[in-house]
Amino acid sequence: MNIPQRVKAYWQLTKSLQTGLLMLTGVAGYLSAHPGMYGPLYEIFVLLATLYLTIAGSTVLNMWYDRDIDARMQRTCWRPLPSGQISPTEALILGLAMVTAGVVWAAAIAPLYGLVLFAGAFFDVVVYTMWLKRRTPWSILWGGISGAMPALAGRVLGVGRIDLVGILLALAVLFWIPTHIVTFAMRYDEDYRRAGVPTIPRAYGFRFAYGVIAVAAILASAAMLSAAWLIGVRAGAFQALLVLSVALLFLALTSALRPSPRLNFALFKFASFYMLGGMLLIAWGA
Repeated sequence: MNIPQRVKAYWQLTKSLQTGLLMLTGVAGYLSAHPGMYGPLYEIFVLLATLYLTIAGSTVLNMWYDRDIDARMQRTCWRPLPSGQISPTEALILGLAMVTAGVVWAAAIAPLYGLVLFAGAFFDVVVYTMWLKRRTPWSILWGGISGAMPALAGRVLGVGRIDLVGILLALAVLFWIPTHIVTFAMRYDEDYRRAGVPTIPRAYGFRFAYGVIAVAAILASAAMLSAAWLIGVRAGAFQALLVLSVALLFLALTSALRPSPRLNFALFKFASFYMLGGMLLIAWGA
């Protein structure tokens, strides 16, 4: 491969959209602690850099470990590792280097912030990917904990401690993840069957899965709105967040009562939009 192709392959290893969304939750957590201002510029730079290194590095390690699964799934067999564009050794070294750099840098700035980022990487790579993903469909809850850590980490960097707002922001992400992942698992059910990865829809049936999505959407919305209320976001931002929450609940409940592939895909897309919009509103509204 030439240099542009190799750079593109490395970029694909980081799942840039997923990494960007999780970084946004961290930025929202940080800005929620700085009403009317944006914090020191150097601190914001460190926040962005350490979040990217840790989240993207964890993702690379996940791709390294799951390369055999990816090779068996139609939607992932083209990824850099199963397609042979990047060697497993390269990916392992890159992932470890990024996570180590991100966590060490974060800890040097604020030890508790670094600890939260390390916890996110540990739960993501070791607990979720290496231990539970191939064993139980409920692994997504543990994966959700890792996904919730950037929001908590951003808040911790902003206020210097773990507080109720940070916990609620983390819970909003934690409960949002089943809404996102379970709908995804239903859409690509055959791929997950072929790869031998246990999922809630496959283990308990689609009807039960829709119920899980509905409950998760209710809890995610409640946590997000509660955090926004405690932060004291401006009225316009809170009202917009309320509208997004109602729309998410409507889609989730409608999917549970009248399931269909088309509605399921709409819910999957809107769940991502909800998290993106919700965190932007919290960052702006604070």
